[in-house]
Amino acid sequence: MARLFTTLLMLLAGVGLSVQAAINGTLGKKIGALEGALVNFFVGTLILLLTVLFAGHGQLGEVLRVPKWQLLGGLIGAVYVAAMVFAVPRIGVGVAVMAVIVGQLAMSMAIDHFGLFGLRRIPVDGYRLAGALLLAVALFLIYRGSGR
Repeated sequence: MARLFTTLLMLLAGVGLSVQAAINGTLGKKIGALEGALVNFFVGTLILLLTVLFAGHGQLGEVLRVPKWQLLGGLIGAVYVAAMVFAVPRIGVGVAVMAVIVGQLAMSMAIDHFGLFGLRRIPVDGYRLAGALLLAVALFLIYRGSGR
């Protein structure tokens, strides 16, 4: 049951990312792609700061002792948001999000297969490979269908 709930939660997160891409794309069209990404991160930072202040129970001070490569998530997130703000007005939400999903899946399968970053190994098998190929075909079809 917990696995199903977590999967549904991530499905909902995907819905949120598509809405975020559309909102950020329209914002970036009005104020600029990098400026739109900055505003996105600024608002997100304020919300997270308030949440941590009132509900956080972690050890934020430990960030000074983690391996520095673990801080790259922020850089990758900034590049992702800036790329979406730039891409959505040009290619649409569907193609942009689908391309991200295909890229995410390819890299996540490599991370799983090799057990990178200290994570549990989940080898690529025929099912996973077929699913990835079907998503790549879906990207191609969505791309072709949006070029009219």
